[in-house]
Amino acid sequence: MPEVTIKNLNSKTIHCNSKTEKLLDILLTETDWMHACGKKGKCTTCTTEILAGQDALSGYTEAERRFINLGRLKEGDRLACQAEVHGNVTVKAPGAYKLPHIDYSE
Repeated sequence: MPEVTIKNLNSKTIHCNSKTEKLLDILLTETDWMHACGKKGKCTTCTTEILAGQDALSGYTEAERRFINLGRLKEGDRLACQAEVHGNVTVKAPGAYKLPHIDYSE
């Protein structure tokens, strides 16, 4: 099964249960991750920087394309609530979306 590694949480690795899970659901199994709109793709608070494995994620959704066009998502970023994980991925929480109660390693 796929693995998600969070680089700026001391390279914490989370093992996925299937190949159809959303990135946010995987992250939330073992850590807190910023998200505000109820996983509906209506905000950008779950923005995740993809460091490796972009090709192991589903294609961009309409919601993500809208935020790209608005300049609120940059290249290499995905909405964790929208991206399905199909293989190994390495991510990090961008500075603007880090939670204050978590000690990040970078």
